Amino acid sequence: MTTFIGEYVCKTDAKGRIVLPAAFKRKMPAGDPVVFVVKKDLYEPCLEMFTLSEWEVQNRMLLRNVNPYDPEHRQLIRDFRSGALEVELDAANRFLLPARLLRAAQIDKEVVLVGHVGKIEIWSPGLYENAGGDALSKSERAIRIMKNASYNPNEI
Repeated sequence: MTTFIGEYVCKTDAKGRIVLPAAFKRKMPAGDPVVFVVKKDLYEPCLEMFTLSEWEVQNRMLLRNVNPYDPEHRQLIRDFRSGALEVELDAANRFLLPARLLRAAQIDKEVVLVGHVGKIEIWSPGLYENAGGDALSKSERAIRIMKNASYNPNEI
């Protein structure tokens, strides 16, 4: 699984192309075409860009946990895959985002690319800056989620 590290402010050109930061490009296998799957996030006003292999992992995990005959589960599958499309890097390490996805994430001339495990989030700078609330709410969330966690580096 690829882990992307860092936050990068990038420009979009008139066609909606974005240059993938070199630090993210270096994480991809050499020699193969660099293909991602981009989709709207289910919960936040951003886009998610998965490596092709991570996209397959996410789909297997989803399908392992849903019943395709249950209407609510089918809707979750639709929601998860809604608007998903493959994008490939061109010779200049750019990828093209269609206007409909840029609008969905309220992206105009600049984006913030945020590294995660298996994916890159694509945000409008203003929305990213305000994501998750203020420092106090972020602190309270971390305490609530991690209060019973133990730290043993040998178990990680």
